[in-house]
Amino acid sequence: MFVRGRRGRVPAALAFALVTLAAATLFSPPLSAQEPYVIDKPGSGAPIVTEPEIPAGSVSCLNCHQKLGITGSAIRDWKASKHSAAGIGCAECHYPVSAAPREIQAAGSVCPDPKVRRGVSPANCAECHADQAAQFERGKHSKAWLAMSAMPETYNQPHAIAGTKGCGGCHRIGLDSGKCDACHTRHLFSAAEARRPEACRTCHMGFDHPQWEMYDTSKHGSIYATEGDQWNFDRPVEQWFDQPNEAEWGRPRAPVCVTCHMSDGSHEVRTAWGFLALRLPEPDPEWMQYRAKILQGLGVLDEKGNPTPRLGMVVGGDLARLQAEDWGSERKKMLGVCSKCHAPSFGAAQMADADSIIKAADALMAEAITVVEGLYADKILKRPAFAPLAVDLLRFYEVENPIEQKLYTMFLEHRQRTFQGAFHMNPDYQHWYGWAEMKRDLIEIRAEAKELRERAGK
Repeated sequence: MFVRGRRGRVPAALAFALVTLAAATLFSPPLSAQEPYVIDKPGSGAPIVTEPEIPAGSVSCLNCHQKLGITGSAIRDWKASKHSAAGIGCAECHYPVSAAPREIQAAGSVCPDPKVRRGVSPANCAECHADQAAQFERGKHSKAWLAMSAMPETYNQPHAIAGTKGCGGCHRIGLDSGKCDACHTRHLFSAAEARRPEACRTCHMGFDHPQWEMYDTSKHGSIYATEGDQWNFDRPVEQWFDQPNEAEWGRPRAPVCVTCHMSDGSHEVRTAWGFLALRLPEPDPEWMQYRAKILQGLGVLDEKGNPTPRLGMVVGGDLARLQAEDWGSERKKMLGVCSKCHAPSFGAAQMADADSIIKAADALMAEAITVVEGLYADKILKRPAFAPLAVDLLRFYEVENPIEQKLYTMFLEHRQRTFQGAFHMNPDYQHWYGWAEMKRDLIEIRAEAKELRERAGK
């Protein structure tokens, strides 16, 4: 008896043996916690073998979870981690230390062990990674939950949106003093994985911050796409370009996210312009007029240019640069990164061009805000109760007229893409998805304002 294959007939007995062998390979029993665990080292492709060292306090955890058949991925990934090889088990992370925030200390748990908490505080991580925890606390990621919570309409949205299914899904990186697993996915907690740009794309994409899309389709991203699988991401970030003149296979030859934003391996992620490309004071008087109008639209300055209580939110959320030295030090650091591969004059010229794009975008934005403000002032549009002095660009959920929605889209989507595209070296995002859309927004806002005035006879 024969079975027909791609190259002819195969004896049935041989076919049966091949199927049996394949099944044995696919459905072999899982490794026990005591067996060596063989994995591919992330980033290098080199195989490594770890011998899980199970602390006494974690044996009961593993036995219970395996018996109940739950969190299998957690056990699998922990076995493959450096934590398991070093004897760091369940209790070290899931028993909150005294410095853990109250939210974690007081959280409920379905575990029979009353000391266990599902959430893990970076205070636990800091027991071994004190430097990284301190660096993170100084960076903008630690302010992410605060920045979301400070938005005026956050808590008027469905709970899951501010929880894990919407804004909170990304902003949780700043919850409970920080979430290390936002970048180092649990329970492997691989540094090599977090160094890859894909680790950033879940949050840094989409409507108002498409940094992933910008990078992915830039020339830097194209080099990574064609060569990145050959780069050794186990190498610490600060060593990638420590010898920029040396050709070495496996050494990255184009930047990824951490190259620019964690250039010395520090977890203190910051940028000169910040998320909204705002700084005070603005040394260019003309530009300061545009900037003041935008800050009034954000409710940070009143109609006389004086700070409002909302300024505290901007400061607390690290949303703007409020000292020239702060802006200058971050710019100098970034120019140093560019100069690892490019001439300093080239990097400085690119940054100066990007700065000029922000000024041009601010001019368009300031005019659009002025047009809509004029409709309120002339009582053509009903001024919202929450915006007694100016439009409120932070109330992007709650508007009544399409011209107001267009204004917020112009600010949150198109202005963002204009300046972010410039700094992420993506001409198409900077121009067609950013600048060109801002120009169209302004044309439509002018036309809609004229039509509204004509209807009102004003």
